[in-house]
Amino acid sequence: MTPEAVGPLTRIVDVVNIPPTGKHVRIEASVDECRALARDFGLPDIRDLSGEFNLTTTAKGVHVHGTVKAGITQVCVVSLDSFDSTIEEEVEVDFAEPSGMPAEPPTEMHDYEPPDEIVNGQIDLGALTAEFLALGLDPYPRKPGISFDYKDPRDAKDSPFAALDSLKEKD
Repeated sequence: MTPEAVGPLTRIVDVVNIPPTGKHVRIEASVDECRALARDFGLPDIRDLSGEFNLTTTAKGVHVHGTVKAGITQVCVVSLDSFDSTIEEEVEVDFAEPSGMPAEPPTEMHDYEPPDEIVNGQIDLGALTAEFLALGLDPYPRKPGISFDYKDPRDAKDSPFAALDSLKEKD
């Protein structure tokens, strides 16, 4: 994710001079940005989207910790009804200058997550907010109270075990 990234939600933050106590940044998407993201993510609506981030310096760059919250409208995959829901995603990301990034992780480290890039002393917390919103979306959303318990009545009599069931009933 680089500051040159094109997306409907961009908030470039200068991370060169973060104070020793850290820096708090709040991101709030506008109505137009929410509409554009809803279109990008195939959602009927994003009512609100925000990110609360704490930035701290590390030996290799910047550590970002925070939360992304959104009020969204989704379509139920079972009933096809629209319904409102909320998303809250924890954010924990490291950023580093390209020169400070390791070339390749050691093979025994299965959970290695390379840092995102700091470009020209800046990171895009808007793009990070949109990314974690996307990660929080349920790919198969269900409206609360809706379940999928379909049983085709033909399945029971066409089953290869239907003949055995009929023998069982005769005993």
